[in-house]
Amino acid sequence: MRVLLITNHFYPEEFRCNDLAFELARRGHEVSVLTGIPDYPGGRYHHGYGVIRKRIETVQHVRVYHSFIIPRGRGGAFRLFLNYLSSLLAQSFDAFLLGVFGKYDCVLVHETSPVMVGAPGVIVSRMKRIPMVFWVLDLWPESLRDAGGINNPGVLALFGKLTAWIYRHSDRILISSMGFKESICEKGDFENKIDYFPNWADEAIGKDHDYELPPIPNGFRVMFAGNIGEAQDMDHLLEAAMELKEEKDIHFCLVGDGRKRQWVEEYIEKKGLHETVHWMGHHPVESMPAFFSLADIMLVTLRDSEIFNRTVPAKIQAYMNAGKPIAAMINGEGASVVKEASCGFCVPAGDAKALAELIIKMRSMGDDLLNQMGENGKAYCLEHFDFRKRVDTLERILS
Repeated sequence: MRVLLITNHFYPEEFRCNDLAFELARRGHEVSVLTGIPDYPGGRYHHGYGVIRKRIETVQHVRVYHSFIIPRGRGGAFRLFLNYLSSLLAQSFDAFLLGVFGKYDCVLVHETSPVMVGAPGVIVSRMKRIPMVFWVLDLWPESLRDAGGINNPGVLALFGKLTAWIYRHSDRILISSMGFKESICEKGDFENKIDYFPNWADEAIGKDHDYELPPIPNGFRVMFAGNIGEAQDMDHLLEAAMELKEEKDIHFCLVGDGRKRQWVEEYIEKKGLHETVHWMGHHPVESMPAFFSLADIMLVTLRDSEIFNRTVPAKIQAYMNAGKPIAAMINGEGASVVKEASCGFCVPAGDAKALAELIIKMRSMGDDLLNQMGENGKAYCLEHFDFRKRVDTLERILS
């Protein structure tokens, strides 16, 4: 097949659509990608990329077209608005050109935020009269309200209509969590279009890699890996760390980066948590096995909101695949997966005191019980979140 993947983020940015595109190319499909100039997570163009640099390149036999964007900077509201608007306009224009000159059999849209990434997909799909598959990883306008703090009824109604328009012009809608189904069906009669397509565990997470790690303190290591943002509820995570401030052998190790990272560092300094809370820096996915191997338990947190309660964070699959027990401060679908897999324990979202008590409980359990939970998660992951099975499923849907 000749597949056009449209996404806001692609290599060298680290997103799961990279794995999918490269694997489809390895299987003999002709894959092209329409995306923006890479600027995530730092908010500025990656080294070597720019307005006139590397706008078109080939990566692992995948042809990549980088549309112009205004970098997101530090992620302030106005700068994000400019980033989203420039991405929409530039990608729509480039989509029109690809619709005129390109040859494709189908369009696959990878929808993180914002939902407008679906509009260029509709343009190519309608122009070429080919099917479009819309891969939903973020619910709109719920995300705009819950994560973005936008409560204006007119704005929410506008984005609700835009989202419904994209769903209406999609031939198939892929959902990463069954909790998404209700939201999508509220916007129209789309139930017959929906296919369950969960995230997979990154294969690099389950393998051994040599990687030089920064110094990690000895003791009971509680590790958080991934995006450090508003959605991850760092406020209550650090409140739990405050509850355990005098437990000097419990160490919170934060691996990753994001919009909330500077606030986290300032909080650690202000509250005197530098002895027990440690930001380990941002590292490539290939380094995660080395980090995970030194953790006693892995931590996943999400704010309590309608959209997050319907979401299964991708880090859950990563933790499972690494064979590590999970301490979760989440509600909804994510908590259900952890419980069903018997790979850890959950406390309600936003309950810092309960999380602190859970960490104390898990510290006292002993290695045998923790290892058993880790093995439970790995077995569940192999059955439900295998990468090659997911690609097999996608091939059937696209064809």
